[in-house]
Amino acid sequence: MRIAKRLIAAGAMALGLLTLPVIVSTDALAQAPAVDPAAVQKFKRMTEFLDGLQQFSVNTQSIIEEMRYSGHRVDFDLSAKVAVKRPNKLSAARSGQLLNEQLFYDGTTLTLYRPSEKTYATDKAPATIEKMIDFARETVGVLLPAADLVYRGAFPLMMQDVSLAAVVGQTVIGGIKCDHLLFSRPGVDFQIWIAAGKQPLPCKYVVTETDTPAKLSITTFLSGWNMNPALQDAQFKFVPTKGVKSIPMPNEAAKESAKPGR
Repeated sequence: MRIAKRLIAAGAMALGLLTLPVIVSTDALAQAPAVDPAAVQKFKRMTEFLDGLQQFSVNTQSIIEEMRYSGHRVDFDLSAKVAVKRPNKLSAARSGQLLNEQLFYDGTTLTLYRPSEKTYATDKAPATIEKMIDFARETVGVLLPAADLVYRGAFPLMMQDVSLAAVVGQTVIGGIKCDHLLFSRPGVDFQIWIAAGKQPLPCKYVVTETDTPAKLSITTFLSGWNMNPALQDAQFKFVPTKGVKSIPMPNEAAKESAKPGR
């Protein structure tokens, strides 16, 4: 599966969705510069706003497209509740068809807990959220949808090799007026819908593979933003209860090497 490329394309979504499109002239888009400074500025404003948040919580709802059943597209849903306390604490409760898992990061350890299996795995982790996200992806094989939006200093990473940046127009998502932006990088397009008011929060994020015939996407809606949640350090540290079994942390490299022909 090529989920990883879409999950980390640039470098934790709505309970109800109402989208009212604004028609944008295709001629206007065609006449705009390939990298529109207005799109770049709106995107930079969003990333700088997110960088300035010391803590926040958000609900996410993702739709993950996969090719299954002899080449037919199947959509898998994944919901999450994410809490972030910078520089070194993050928790995410994720549930859906693909997994039911809770993630705890307290600045020193990363723990994955699966309530339905009554198992957990713990490993030492780097000292910042950004390094933990890299560690989780590269070493453990844990991929967080829209993790690049949690990343501090994401702007230069996400803009690297961008060949197209466009303001598609404005729309309304969950009652919030948003600017709809489109960016293209080699092999990947990403779209982002950003609240147009004083708080430029992302409301929707789509990452699409462009170097495969299927052009599969991951669509993530972000809602319920709380920029001053009551977060306690204890909620980022996993404490196993009676009957919960410790297991080894999954290792993506080991899983790859175990595949037939490897």
